[in-house]
Amino acid sequence: MQFTIKNMTENYAIEVLCWKYEKPYDFYNNVLTSGAIMELLTYKYYVVLDDYNSLIGYFCTGRPAQVPAGDGHGAYKEDCIDVGIGMHPELTGKGKGSVFFSNVLRFLKEKHRGKDIRLTVATFNTRAIRLYEKVGFVRDFTFMSDDVEFITMKKVVKK
Repeated sequence: MQFTIKNMTENYAIEVLCWKYEKPYDFYNNVLTSGAIMELLTYKYYVVLDDYNSLIGYFCTGRPAQVPAGDGHGAYKEDCIDVGIGMHPELTGKGKGSVFFSNVLRFLKEKHRGKDIRLTVATFNTRAIRLYEKVGFVRDFTFMSDDVEFITMKKVVKK
């Protein structure tokens, strides 16, 4: 299955911000506010659509993909492309993440040739960590933000 990647729009932003995940993934739930919509429209956020033009996920790059507390711990010293992803709650845990994330990675590799890719994930999210390891990411750095432990993971891109 091939996916289409487009820039975030206001309608997609509203849809994404209304997604609700089951526990313990409700940690990733958002609140629909005008500020949240503006963030998704202002920064580098993209949507991923399937063959039927249905929204299956989104991702961001750069600063919005980082956890701010990681700065104080030195998690983001290296020059990498940071990526954060979100998949539609109804599609998570069903083996579709690999195809979804592989398309995101392909897009990033084309857009940012030769740069390593980094992501940050809460350590309780073992489902996501398994996916990231499956597509070649390795654990890099661990830090705390409030009461949540995070790890950065990197994928070295062949130059």
